Amino acid sequence: MRALRFLDKLKLIKDYPKPKSEKDEALIKVLMAGICNTDIEITRGYSRFHGTLGHEFVGIVEEVNSTNKSLVGKRVVGEINIGCGDCEFCRQDLARHCKNIHVLGIVDKDGYMAEYVTLPIENLIVVPDSISDECATFCEPLAAGMEILEQVHIKPMDKICILGDGKLGLLIDFALSGVQADITHVGKHKNKLDIIKNYCSRTMLIDELTNQAFDIVVEATGSVNSLETSLKIVKPHGTIILKSTVAASKEIDLTPVVVNEITIVGSRCGRFQPALNALATGLDLTLLISKVYPFEESLSAFDKACEKGTLKILLDMR
Repeated sequence: MRALRFLDKLKLIKDYPKPKSEKDEALIKVLMAGICNTDIEITRGYSRFHGTLGHEFVGIVEEVNSTNKSLVGKRVVGEINIGCGDCEFCRQDLARHCKNIHVLGIVDKDGYMAEYVTLPIENLIVVPDSISDECATFCEPLAAGMEILEQVHIKPMDKICILGDGKLGLLIDFALSGVQADITHVGKHKNKLDIIKNYCSRTMLIDELTNQAFDIVVEATGSVNSLETSLKIVKPHGTIILKSTVAASKEIDLTPVVVNEITIVGSRCGRFQPALNALATGLDLTLLISKVYPFEESLSAFDKACEKGTLKILLDMR
């Protein structure tokens, strides 16, 4: 089968072995996959992962290695974290923090930029017919945006700043669109901010961000420098939510965290079902798609995804 593999460099392999499902796993034919910033950062050294990339997908279950075959033929998305099932975190339904975790396309598990992939049955969620393949592919990053609602109590009078107008930053606007709060979205590109102008209180270019103070700052720039910006604009006793995963490192003065008693929240994956529920209401994320490439052009697609100004690049795996 074809697979986009990262082994010090990206390579599209056309004869990679088709995976076999283990007990209680499903074999899935991938229909569509998305390229996200984490995939790009992996090629720059993040997580030291080598293997098949990809964790945003929608596919069809072809085989199930279990007595229950009800998922065969179903269109599904899948939670990307695979826990051991036995540790204290797995027992608390927190497999994403399992000490022996495998993460699709990120940690010790081949991802979805291949024609076929395997995943435990318990990780799979059936996609309603009303959701297109394109929108279903956004389930994982939309769930990551909605995780903020699980972690932080947002009050009606809170002033929130979303920093970053890339793919994840814009998705966070969609994820927070139902909260009663004063949301300012800050970025570098007016054309991107125009996409979400109906989902937030106001948009603002980064150069206009002066003398502002926010109760909550959501950092989603993908920049190693953005935490410093966040510390400058968050109020004392405020909260900074870190969403970016960046391979680069930087020294930073954390004195303001102590002096201003700032809470910093790391925010990663979210639950898929709330994201699917939101998509089923008609939430249209196709505005965030820059281009769809056939899988045989995946190297060109990845180059395009790395270009400044590009939003979501999808791979049509059919």
